[in-house]
Amino acid sequence: MIDFQFLFSGGVSIRPNETRINDGIRAAEVRVIAEDGEQLGLMPPHEAIRIAESRGLDLVEVAGGANPPVCRIMDYGKYKFMEAKREHAARAKQKSIVVKEVKFRPKTDDHDFEFKVRHIERFLEDGFNVKVVVMFRGREVVHRDIGYRIIEEVLNRVADKAKVDKGASIEGRDMHAFIAPKPVEKKSAEKKPKAPKPEAKQDPVVAVEAAPEANQA
Repeated sequence: MIDFQFLFSGGVSIRPNETRINDGIRAAEVRVIAEDGEQLGLMPPHEAIRIAESRGLDLVEVAGGANPPVCRIMDYGKYKFMEAKREHAARAKQKSIVVKEVKFRPKTDDHDFEFKVRHIERFLEDGFNVKVVVMFRGREVVHRDIGYRIIEEVLNRVADKAKVDKGASIEGRDMHAFIAPKPVEKKSAEKKPKAPKPEAKQDPVVAVEAAPEANQA
């Protein structure tokens, strides 16, 4: 079902592989919507094209499945340009977030612990999210307090580089936490003290003595 209210209000839904514009519109009669959303009524395509051309615009079929088809007067080139920009922006936002996983065991020794923490720090510096996992085997699962201590120690060690997305939690036989790189804070430029304005120099006052009056004859 065609949502005519959407079309009349300015909305446009066009599939590039189905778009017909101007002379490519084959219907005998079309329903025309102006660029400002005004409904111009039913007319032959050639008449609608004439109106569009008089305004320096195009006639674009926006609902070919309707009876009769619905066409809109618009700047099709500008529409395609803006559509491409929107798609590009959407793709940029949909970049997949890579999560690196670093695994510990309840019996991880100090040397191995330090090695893994350095790996986590490098991942964070490279902009990756990290999943910190403590794996339990067999009866180790009853010592979950050890897992909490390990994750807490890891989070403390990387606190200056990471923010916690999700704290320690249990999933099956494992315990995990999610951390992400801490946003870089922009340092505000320090305001330099303004130099005092130089005082305006005053012209030296020159004392001028009055000339003695000439003796009267």
